Amino acid sequence: MKHYLFHRPLHLGLLLGLLTLLLLALGTLAGSSGMDALPSVLRALQAGADDDGRMLAQIVWQIRLPRGVGAWLSGALLGLAGALAQGVFRNPLADPYLLGSASGASLGVCLALVAMDGALINVHWLGRVGLTGAAFAGAMVAVVMTAALARGVAQTLRLLLAGVVVAVVLGAGSSLVLQMHPQLLQSMQGFMLGSTAFVGWDGCALMLAALLVGLAVTWALGRWVDGLVLGEHTARSMGLPVDAMRWVLILTLALATGAAVAHTGLIAFVGLAAPHITRRMVRWGARHGAVLAAMLGGLLLAAADLLARLVIAPAELPVGVLTALLGGGYLLWLMRRAHGAGAMQ
Repeated sequence: MKHYLFHRPLHLGLLLGLLTLLLLALGTLAGSSGMDALPSVLRALQAGADDDGRMLAQIVWQIRLPRGVGAWLSGALLGLAGALAQGVFRNPLADPYLLGSASGASLGVCLALVAMDGALINVHWLGRVGLTGAAFAGAMVAVVMTAALARGVAQTLRLLLAGVVVAVVLGAGSSLVLQMHPQLLQSMQGFMLGSTAFVGWDGCALMLAALLVGLAVTWALGRWVDGLVLGEHTARSMGLPVDAMRWVLILTLALATGAAVAHTGLIAFVGLAAPHITRRMVRWGARHGAVLAAMLGGLLLAAADLLARLVIAPAELPVGVLTALLGGGYLLWLMRRAHGAGAMQ
């Protein structure tokens, strides 16, 4: 019988919540030169502070805090999308980018920037809505193309192979657009590497809305998803509308992925690792699994964002590069552990 670190999902959820609050608090102290002293930040947040204090308070409220919250929300969206992908495809190594949705979202953002003729840092809240819509539209186009190429969503293996083809084609489309509009190269370079530096409160609101919609859909279909995990034939024998349910879950996956990619770019491994780690820590169904994967995904990306700001301060690493290094190391460790376990048998 498999042993878990936690007996109930609630216990793990409480721990993840406490760690999230701690990380957000640490994020408000992380400046360009390292960690600020806590007393100075607290004094700056008090009413009646001097000019330096008011400037620090504005930095905390308008830059550091929305960046930390935005990193958590983007990671939560990726964690939720990863849990949906692993449930739909019944594969613990599935991630949100399997169906080409990330490449489609990137192409959508690239075309939106061409239309707005602007850089990411100059895009205001209305533009952010447009970027989110463009990313979601691009992700949806990729999913529809993948489904059309695979002749539906019933054949999982054919769907995954079609997703690889669509991702390559749409990625080439993004490269072609950037070749025609070289003024966007700098903005899109940061986007491709992953960055939380441009997230503001408006972006946080949009990502929160997408996260709540995704969690609501997953919670409503949770029992059906648990039936789908048992196998397609079993689910059909239980009378579940497998094809319609799979489409709804894939659309929800595209919404979560598009919203995250629109605001923080391409972040690797968070969507794969979050549900995988929670599954090893506690036994859960689809409903609790989606919530826990979202919470852990947010925690992982918030921690990576904090490390990215501190490792080589005053410069900072692209957070997508850091998650790729850490996630790749985690997967290598899993492969080595599985190989060792197989050799012992």
